[in-house]
Amino acid sequence: MSRIGRKPITVPSGVTVTLDNAVITVKGPKGTLTRELHKDIKVALEENVITVERPSDNKLHRSLHGTTRSVVNNMVSGVTEGFTKTLELVGVGYRASLAGNKLVLNVGYSHPVEITPEAGIEFEVPVNTKIIVKGINKERVGEYAANIRAVRAPEPYKGKGIKYEGERIIRKEGKAGKKK
Repeated sequence: MSRIGRKPITVPSGVTVTLDNAVITVKGPKGTLTRELHKDIKVALEENVITVERPSDNKLHRSLHGTTRSVVNNMVSGVTEGFTKTLELVGVGYRASLAGNKLVLNVGYSHPVEITPEAGIEFEVPVNTKIIVKGINKERVGEYAANIRAVRAPEPYKGKGIKYEGERIIRKEGKAGKKK
């Protein structure tokens, strides 16, 4: 039995959960999230506690059990607290700024790179070398952070680029010179 899938999810006050067949809707102080779950996995709501159950022990149901529980838990915590990803810019002249709600990156290209957020995603630039991606949907926040990082991924020789906060870039030694 999945250890994660067995854990019940407690719904905090101020959050309403609606189950309609395989569609779950979670409303909270930060917004609303809706998701269609797999039809075989049973999600039940009783007295502000959500439980996830699987019908059998076949491989598909076992793999969906813990995943579905984690997805529902992320929806509940997303509408209450939200999610953030922090990125750092490393390199001479690398900087980020906001133009309205657009993120403008100057990372060594001949032109600045603009990234426009979708509804529910917002960017913050507290320092011109730090970017914070915020939102209620964990998947979308992670995807936007990955897309920003992909604009100039860190390179292994000097460590320049856009990296996640706390990410350790494994450095390589430069080309060895001729031996005389």
